[in-house]
Amino acid sequence: MDRLTEMEAFVRVVDHGGFTEAARQMGLSKSAVSKHVSALEKRLAVRLLTRTTRRVSPTELGLAYYDRARAVLEDAAEADSMVTAMQATPKGSLRISVPVSFGIGQVSRAVARFLEAYPQVEVNMVLDDRFVELLAEGFDLAIRIGVLEDSTLKARKLAETRLLLAASPAYLAERGVPQSIDDLNDHCLLHYSNLSTGNFWRLRGRGGAERQIRVGGRFTANNGESLRKVAEAGIGVVMLPSFILGDALRSGRLVEVLPDREPILLGIHALYPQGPFPQPKLRAFVDFLAEHFRGAGPDDWPA
Repeated sequence: MDRLTEMEAFVRVVDHGGFTEAARQMGLSKSAVSKHVSALEKRLAVRLLTRTTRRVSPTELGLAYYDRARAVLEDAAEADSMVTAMQATPKGSLRISVPVSFGIGQVSRAVARFLEAYPQVEVNMVLDDRFVELLAEGFDLAIRIGVLEDSTLKARKLAETRLLLAASPAYLAERGVPQSIDDLNDHCLLHYSNLSTGNFWRLRGRGGAERQIRVGGRFTANNGESLRKVAEAGIGVVMLPSFILGDALRSGRLVEVLPDREPILLGIHALYPQGPFPQPKLRAFVDFLAEHFRGAGPDDWPA
């Protein structure tokens, strides 16, 4: 028999001075409650109750056991209530890893709205373009852009972004406008050093065939915003996601290069540890991000 049920039957019998009311409180038959108490006494090899025709009362050992058993049942009930409350109300601290540019430009406003909606949740957002180890480094969630590696993590797609080539009007006026992927070999290419393909840009031509262009020109950086600013200054051609280049293209500070080539789309995902019952704060945050970014991208990103 279940140990906690045995404890509960004994405690209720002591509380109500008999089996009849204890059975009613537990929704069991009187004989079932009696069996639970008998099983408890047999397991402990001790007599816990003194039974008379008029009343049931605890023995000296039974009274000592009653105090401890009641405390155990109260702790169990409190634990159940805590889990139920946590399921109903997201609360606590979330530690998330987000790429720098996407975090500043897009996630920050989503987090601000989330904090307004969930006042009992705290968010610690770490801006870093490297791929962190979620469990080893104590993160609840990471946002990743690009092709996902095989992983035990659960992934939820939030949006898509498009990789664009761009340069300033002044640069193109001076160096000429590339007409083909091969023409890029004659240009200064500004390189994002954390690119998964290393010192190569993988591009698709009009027919969809993939081409590789070696890069490593006068400027390399591990941050997209920095690369965009250098491109706006007229130094070279840059390849960056649409959420970084969108405002510069709309304002004319940059011009898209080779706009008719086959687009390269990158998925934007929220990654978090597997589990059948994610914490309410994490589930609420993932759902909130999915709703916030619904319909965003690949080119429609707010400045």
